[in-house]
Amino acid sequence: MHLSLREATSDVQVEELLRGRVDAGLLIPPLPDKALAQLDYMKVLDEPLILCAPAGLDLPPDGAPARLQDLPHLPLIIFPRTVSPSLHDAILSCWRAAGITPVIGQQAIQMQTIVGLVSAGMGLALVPQSVSNLMRPGVEYRALADPTPRVDTGIAWRRDNPSPVLRGFLELLRTL
Repeated sequence: MHLSLREATSDVQVEELLRGRVDAGLLIPPLPDKALAQLDYMKVLDEPLILCAPAGLDLPPDGAPARLQDLPHLPLIIFPRTVSPSLHDAILSCWRAAGITPVIGQQAIQMQTIVGLVSAGMGLALVPQSVSNLMRPGVEYRALADPTPRVDTGIAWRRDNPSPVLRGFLELLRTL
């Protein structure tokens, strides 16, 4: 048995799964239509979006949640829509619900790159709450006072994959 972990965006993982090059992928749904006949999906995590802001921004005191309407008009740093359409749309829906049309300043495909761009003062981002584990100087994470959509992360695999290791891993995930 050999376990090899590879970093890849959801769109790349779906292609690798469809080609049989990987056994499982941890990704953000939904699965594209072309994959529905071949792949199964199980949700593993459900979390809110939070603000990722440059340190020193005028945020509410004492770690209180921030309102999008009260933030300075800094550019938005976001995923390209082609990489993760549902996450991209969820982020923009937060701004629309607040009555704001953000200016997209930068696009990046990896969360650590997005956080790095925020750290450099290039703008704001909305990220899944688990990203706040990426502690980086010059970044402050804050819950949002505004209602936000929940972001799912889950595991996808080829329905016809006979791997006993994969089956055992899926059974383990089902018990958590």
